[in-house]
Amino acid sequence: MRQTRIGIIMHGVTGRMGMNQHLIRSVLAIREQGGVALKDGSFLVPDIIIVGRNAEKVEALAKRHGIERWTDDLDTALANPDDTLFFDAASTKLRPALLRKAIDAGKDVYCEKPVSESLEEAVEIAKYAKEKGVKNGIVHDKLDLPGLAKLKRLRDSGFFGRILNVKGDFGYWVFEGDWMPAQRPSWNYRAADGGGIISDMLCHWRYVLDNIVAPVKSVSCLGATHIPERWDENDQAYEATADDAAYATFQLEGGIVAQINSSWCTRVRRDDLVTFQIDGTHGSAVAGLHKCWSQHRVNTPKPVWNPDQPQTMNFFEDWEEVPDNQVFDNGFKVQWEQFLRHVAEDGPWNYTLVEGAKGVQLAEAGCQSWEERRWIDLPELEI
Repeated sequence: MRQTRIGIIMHGVTGRMGMNQHLIRSVLAIREQGGVALKDGSFLVPDIIIVGRNAEKVEALAKRHGIERWTDDLDTALANPDDTLFFDAASTKLRPALLRKAIDAGKDVYCEKPVSESLEEAVEIAKYAKEKGVKNGIVHDKLDLPGLAKLKRLRDSGFFGRILNVKGDFGYWVFEGDWMPAQRPSWNYRAADGGGIISDMLCHWRYVLDNIVAPVKSVSCLGATHIPERWDENDQAYEATADDAAYATFQLEGGIVAQINSSWCTRVRRDDLVTFQIDGTHGSAVAGLHKCWSQHRVNTPKPVWNPDQPQTMNFFEDWEEVPDNQVFDNGFKVQWEQFLRHVAEDGPWNYTLVEGAKGVQLAEAGCQSWEERRWIDLPELEI
């Protein structure tokens, strides 16, 4: 088996997302399987160096997972011509400057979202990558989840007929941190540190709606800070200044209406932590992260409104589960393989930093809508 090395600088992977989804379940998993299969029959094998500001944390992570190369000196790592790809999963605040530095060093770049805190910065870095001719990508993990992949399969088959609306419900109860430790980091709830569910989640909803349903044209959003006080990782009380819930309505191309609630202040009584329902003239479907159920118009029950009698119909029984029909790998790993093929042999890749800028555009428009209490249209980005 012929193998080709690709050197990857992985920055910010001591955090939860970067470590679990990108380092362990994606890049190390690709390495363990022997690499990414290329068209010529060879395999592209990642050779990684992990980089972070805390040398002790980075060294411990490297030793725990058998990673030979690590450093707390990003400039030295970027100066190595043998490592040609830079990945960032650290702070959104620092990301544009880090990407620019990596691009200046001649690296292809791949990063988590949001790509920046402001649309202006997002557009600038997308333009810069384009001008410098480096290959670039933004993480779009939800699209490769089995449940959403099945929704797209239904749409592509014409199952829905004319799509009418989309209903999304995302979130769970994040503990305040006083009597039960919080399961999200405290910076998520401080506006000065880049926190807030609108900036965190609307960038996801942009690529989900654009790619699985139809392009987003405008947004009306109401944010809220329902829990005003939380406790941090050191058990210290702090003021929560960022939004912890967002209630958004979107107008999509073709007159489709989408409504998505995002909240860290809700208790779950649904199939998954996020669910999407698409209703069309010919059928409807509901998907979570992994499973998807459909109901065609010929199988649609005919309930009659009667508030004076207990409901006798079991509405869940009228839905049919959409089968897997294929093996679904980890969504983050799937996109890593796609991007590595793009870098190595110019394989197909649509999720550039331009798409990252679109996500920031929607989040920024959501915040503007909340502040001004009105609908905000999304113009085409000139990049």
